[in-house]
Amino acid sequence: MSHFSRVFIASVLSLFVIAVAGAQQQVTRPAITGIASVEIVVTNVANARDFYQNTLRLAPAASGCSTEVAACHVVNDHQQVQLVAAPSPAPSNLVAKIALATADIAQLRRYLVSKGLAPDPVSADANHVQHFDLKDPEGHVISFVQLPASHAYGKVPGQPSASLIHAGIIVRDRQAEDRFYKDILGFHLYWQGGMTDSETSWVAMQVPDGTDWLEYMLNIPPDASHRIIGVMNHISLGVSDIHAAKEQLIKNGWKPAEEPKIGRDGKWQLNLYDPDDTRVEFMEFKPVEKPCCSEFTGRQPAP
Repeated sequence: MSHFSRVFIASVLSLFVIAVAGAQQQVTRPAITGIASVEIVVTNVANARDFYQNTLRLAPAASGCSTEVAACHVVNDHQQVQLVAAPSPAPSNLVAKIALATADIAQLRRYLVSKGLAPDPVSADANHVQHFDLKDPEGHVISFVQLPASHAYGKVPGQPSASLIHAGIIVRDRQAEDRFYKDILGFHLYWQGGMTDSETSWVAMQVPDGTDWLEYMLNIPPDASHRIIGVMNHISLGVSDIHAAKEQLIKNGWKPAEEPKIGRDGKWQLNLYDPDDTRVEFMEFKPVEKPCCSEFTGRQPAP
């Protein structure tokens, strides 16, 4: 073998070793399985508690509520709606934080750092739940949590829904948000549509390892009213039968202001509003007619 051949082979082997070492150092993303909790800012904690506890029948959590949260209301054994007392002045966006569940909190933080992001350090609250926070490109606070073993909460009498299926956030720059949620976190498009077939106003981005989703609420003017902002920044509770949910809500003391309707995604929905005008949408898990604008491209949620 010539000297040139030996040098060439050695160079190729060196490049191969470097490539293998680089692949071994690549950090993989652990599973992101769904929404763990949503923090909602409220100006009157007592009034808000009455709505979430008595109208929606989301029971107060016996544990798992951090000290900075005024009240935690249980949706199921791995999801909560958490109420935070408003500072003065209150922010325009009352959906303060969305927490996403991951299978490995430390690994996820390493993964995000490897992508050039700067998440907060992993910490544990008084209930030993590990978590860290990170802001998305538009400043929405996203928390990642590694949930402990199930608290085994049961659905309470009169509770219309035990599934938090999505949360909506106002988005100005879809491309920037996609780089974060889609390209880095692995979310994928579930459905998108608008009031007409030619416009896109709502983009549902589903978590990579579950059926929950975040909904980009697009085309909202910067000077939108408090009411409009409350409609757009919202949470959604899943039900199998919207009409049965409506009747149960009435029994719980709700006075109907709206009737159920079929949305552009082909699903029955019903809107309620908490005392600060944050929308709580009840939505059937499955569509009853063909959606407008695009087909569903992900798994449908289930009870």
